[in-house]
Amino acid sequence: MEKYKEALSYVVIIVVVILIRTFIATPVIVSGDSMIPNLKDNQILILSKLTKKYERFDIVVVRHKVIDQNENLVKRIIGLPGEDVEYKDNKLYINDKVVDEKFIDCETADFNLASLGYLEIPEGYYFIMGDNRGDSLD
Repeated sequence: MEKYKEALSYVVIIVVVILIRTFIATPVIVSGDSMIPNLKDNQILILSKLTKKYERFDIVVVRHKVIDQNENLVKRIIGLPGEDVEYKDNKLYINDKVVDEKFIDCETADFNLASLGYLEIPEGYYFIMGDNRGDSLD
């Protein structure tokens, strides 16, 4: 009977850990240098699965298919649904207004959504980029 109680406590612990990782939070490992200097390669983050409302400059994890494998990418939200995003002369413009990016210290090449065929970010989508723009394949 004592062994049954001990085994049951281990089963309960395992079930609780699985539930937490499935529905509440899970660890994620940063892979690569695309978020330097703010996040480093192999840094461990705790990903909240409760948040479904995102704001500009939130750090997110997205699944991306790379050469027949799914990979987690850690990036920063730059543009929100319905917005126009443009980089000109190393400045971020959201709907033609300059927005300061205090978290980066590198150059960002000129870019606009029209080069991707969009006038604004479609509903339900976000524009994301790495912080280390010179070493990120965004």
